[in-house]
Amino acid sequence: MSVNFDDTKITFQSKSTWELQVLKFIFSVLNRPFFVFLGTSIIKWALQFRLPIKGLIKAMLFNQFCGGENILGCENKINKLKTFNVKTILDYSVEGQENEQSFDHTLKETFKAIQFANQHDAIPFCVLKLTGLGSKSLMTKIQLGKELSLDEQNRYNRFRDRGFEVAAEISKFNQRLLIDAEESWYQNVVDAFTYELMIKYNTEMALVYNTYQFYRHDMLDRMKAGFENIIASKAYFGAKVVRGAYMEQERIRSQSLGYLDPIQSNKDDTDRDFNEGVKFILENLNSCSICLGTHNEASSKDLVILIQQYGYEKNDPRIFFAQLLGMSDNISFKLSDEGYNVAKYVPYGPIEQIMPYLFRRAKENTSVQGQSSRELLLIKKEIERRKLKL
Repeated sequence: MSVNFDDTKITFQSKSTWELQVLKFIFSVLNRPFFVFLGTSIIKWALQFRLPIKGLIKAMLFNQFCGGENILGCENKINKLKTFNVKTILDYSVEGQENEQSFDHTLKETFKAIQFANQHDAIPFCVLKLTGLGSKSLMTKIQLGKELSLDEQNRYNRFRDRGFEVAAEISKFNQRLLIDAEESWYQNVVDAFTYELMIKYNTEMALVYNTYQFYRHDMLDRMKAGFENIIASKAYFGAKVVRGAYMEQERIRSQSLGYLDPIQSNKDDTDRDFNEGVKFILENLNSCSICLGTHNEASSKDLVILIQQYGYEKNDPRIFFAQLLGMSDNISFKLSDEGYNVAKYVPYGPIEQIMPYLFRRAKENTSVQGQSSRELLLIKKEIERRKLKL
């Protein structure tokens, strides 16, 4: 049985009519790339000159797409989502600096998130970007096979120590950790370390998950090779499956440095490998767990069909759907209403420091064909439904 993602009554059951009007304005702007460029430029300028616009940003953007300025500030969002059987993935979305002080701060913030998650059954995953714990330039050097200086080796060892500390804390509380994907020029280092953590901590179930970006033409083979590696080590395989978020910088870098573009030649190839990757995980679910990170309705329906075909329970703890807070509520709330496991990524952090995240999301919305238009259409439909009191 297919799922109907057009049911706006369920989609927006958590939103007041005023909140819908605000969302209508936001997505009307996001639907126009020029206004996105103009708006982000004005906000950057205003923040640079310390103009009093934080209140406006908080009311219009921050409250729609972020949880709070700190973990405790996210509790209202967590509890509200929980009311509708939608769980939360807390995402500390502050862009870190390339220094040891910043890495130590991210470690502390990650520990806070893990301990907070242990007190809330509505938080099924913690999330971590490994470049929050160590230098991406250092990882790039390692991937290129260059020899490290003594100082660099010490810094890399500290990065590994931080990673193992996080995984040990996750294991202690029997939590689950999603390790984010990164750019291709140091992804091999991220993968290798993530697999070390999987082998050590995924001995009874998948606690550590790696992320696979299927905009890369080699990703399906890479994921299958990772699976074989983990299974051969008698551990469980955890996969977060996404299409990806770094295409623009990947293409620019490959062209400027003259190496093979890692990006699929077209979207059809991305969709084909993405679908094959999801099917592969479902075929091997006795050894795997999956978090499907997508705003694509067809992909969400495909996973529902696979769950039915293979005879899995809707709420099988090895299968999760995930979307970003404030986006694709028609997928999230409908799936949760049907009894599937759903979680929202809820970014948090000080307003000034989380703006790069919001700017990036705004740009992504304008670049994903039809995303803002689809959101806007559903919002207008629900506002009209409420006017007619249907």
